[in-house]
Amino acid sequence: MEKLTGTINVGVLISGRGSNLKELIKYSIKNKTNWKIKLVISNKKKAKGLRFAKKNKIANFAIEKKKEIFEKNALNLLSKNNINILCLAGFLRILSKNFINKFNKKIINIHPSLLPKYKGLNTHKRVLEAGEKYTGSTVHFVNAKLDSGKKIIQKRIKILKRDTPTSLSKRVLKIEHDIFPKALNIICKN
Repeated sequence: MEKLTGTINVGVLISGRGSNLKELIKYSIKNKTNWKIKLVISNKKKAKGLRFAKKNKIANFAIEKKKEIFEKNALNLLSKNNINILCLAGFLRILSKNFINKFNKKIINIHPSLLPKYKGLNTHKRVLEAGEKYTGSTVHFVNAKLDSGKKIIQKRIKILKRDTPTSLSKRVLKIEHDIFPKALNIICKN
């Protein structure tokens, strides 16, 4: 993978509300980062996150197609927009090995658990059912195995006795908003 210099163009894949996208945009503006969100792609045309992109004059597209067509169109858009790093921010689809190989640049994901524990979905419910004392969030590189890439940054919080999956989700989301831009800073400086 190439050494990143100058302004680094970041693409973001989303599926929903886009709260992590919003935090990445706010952070990059407030802190004058060497990276800039240049493109947002969603697999859901009603994803609220697309509004943040429009409001901030960031190119944005919704591609509600089968996985193969979505990936082909997304790769085309990433190439046209000279995207150097791709962030998965609440993107609820697993990228194929073919997509990862063809993009051939850094892809990072944010996951609401202390990886390698609790890969996949329903993490907060599973964490509580297991009686864990701590949980948190992890930003990691994406590879062909689900939630298995090298960790970039991780932060944990203590689980409270009164926590429910919903309350834990809200508390972990605050951590995500904190560490996702920091992870992008780390890899953009390397």
